[in-house]
Amino acid sequence: MGFCLQASLNLIPETLLMRIPRSVLFIVALASVLLRSSASIDAAGAQHPEHPAGSGAALVAAVRQATEAFRDVSNLPPGYGPALGCVSGPAEGAMGAHFVNPGLLFDAALDPAQPEALIYESKNGFTRLVGVEFIVFADVWHESHALNDPPLIEGQLLQFFDGPNRFGLPAHYELHVWAWRDNPNGVFADWNTHVSCEGQ
Repeated sequence: MGFCLQASLNLIPETLLMRIPRSVLFIVALASVLLRSSASIDAAGAQHPEHPAGSGAALVAAVRQATEAFRDVSNLPPGYGPALGCVSGPAEGAMGAHFVNPGLLFDAALDPAQPEALIYESKNGFTRLVGVEFIVFADVWHESHALNDPPLIEGQLLQFFDGPNRFGLPAHYELHVWAWRDNPNGVFADWNTHVSCEGQ
């Protein structure tokens, strides 16, 4: 800190320096250091703003790699079809329109390259992929796993939803991954305030 303070003081004319209290000079120097540090962090984060830092980055990267070709709904892969319409929550944002693959839905396998659901949003005449959802039914999962052994994918714990629920699904585990749309609530949160059903 002494070096940074001295470097900052060297930028101030000597005649002015003599009239400024030492405590004020220290605060100016400290602010300068903090601003430079903040700018460095912002620049590093701006390189990959869509990727979460630390835990979860590998899963997001795997999902992006696996779904790059499906970003336009006209390239929807075989086996996926619309289900539930566009899911919205007035106070929480939306989940978007789910396209589900029943062949993947009724087994206990969880593969980052094969999500059970692809999530799209329609906006300005285009329907684009915004994320995916991994889903496994609780009774299917617990045929081969203990009750205290919930599913994980790439280290991420799926959330449990009991039945009955608003989707008419039996008890299940699920995890959203907002790989193609920033989510202020977090990359694995259910609801995304940057997603809307208005264009459906």
